[in-house]
Amino acid sequence: MGSGPDLLARVHDRSYRGDDDFWLVRGLLLDTYPITPVDFNWEIRRWDGQRFYREHQDPDPDAAARIHLWEGDGGRLVGAVHEEDAGNAFLELHPDYRHIEEEMIVWAEEHLAVTTGDGAGRQLNVFAFDYDVVRRRILERRGFERLPGGAVTRRLRLGNRSVPTAQLPLGYNLRTTRPGVGDAQRIADLLNAAFDRTIHTAAEYQAFTSSSPSFRHDLDLVAEGPDGSFAAYAGVTYDSINRRGIFEPVCTDPRHQRRGLARALMLEGIRRVRALGAADVYVSTGDQNPAGELYDSVGFTESYSGASWRRAW
Repeated sequence: MGSGPDLLARVHDRSYRGDDDFWLVRGLLLDTYPITPVDFNWEIRRWDGQRFYREHQDPDPDAAARIHLWEGDGGRLVGAVHEEDAGNAFLELHPDYRHIEEEMIVWAEEHLAVTTGDGAGRQLNVFAFDYDVVRRRILERRGFERLPGGAVTRRLRLGNRSVPTAQLPLGYNLRTTRPGVGDAQRIADLLNAAFDRTIHTAAEYQAFTSSSPSFRHDLDLVAEGPDGSFAAYAGVTYDSINRRGIFEPVCTDPRHQRRGLARALMLEGIRRVRALGAADVYVSTGDQNPAGELYDSVGFTESYSGASWRRAW
């Protein structure tokens, strides 16, 4: 009989080569969803956003420096490491190839680490769910420490569950977004207000809605205020291959909070993806209590916590 290592599938790593590889990674995300724990790999809306949610739609010429791939026998893609923002690495991995996980983290340490705040060294963050004992042990062995705070993925299994009809306060209107700069600018204004930013533009939203394979206007829901501005927003993605709905983002302008707007949009989004065939629905967020209370009120019954782990050297 062969020893344990001899039974492990062989792989080789290579550089990212552009949009053809974008689609390969996306296929890996879709293929591994049924055979991995909740949110083990990214969902397609998040991956599409990395490529298309920006003003300029040409492929990123520096992507090869921030994304690296692993292939098995026959050239099948089995793993990818990439940034979301500087100094934060994420792993997408077929579960039959977890034996290459530490190799992937080593690559991230060598290529994605950033200078520490005091300029004296390097640091890297890697995300791990609390349920993922394998990854946490690798990170601990390599000198990573869990950072405070974290993120939570929530899942709602639809089954025979009844979904209440969305109700908006008097003066508000629930509708889908429409192509054009008018709605695009209102979405940008809402995102900036809701997340206390100034970075969002109509151009990036228009680029995403015209290019992303996961975007559908019929699942892009807003609560329009009495003055015509957008008071709340819920973007919904439907992964038809895996029959799941994904909320990203969900937000409310601070001037319109505590009126049930986001809850109403989510209920309508759930109703729509269920009509398309969804078996379950997901939403991910930080571990803030207000957001958790909203998702509890909608009916999400499962939650999975995780956090970034940091190594500094």
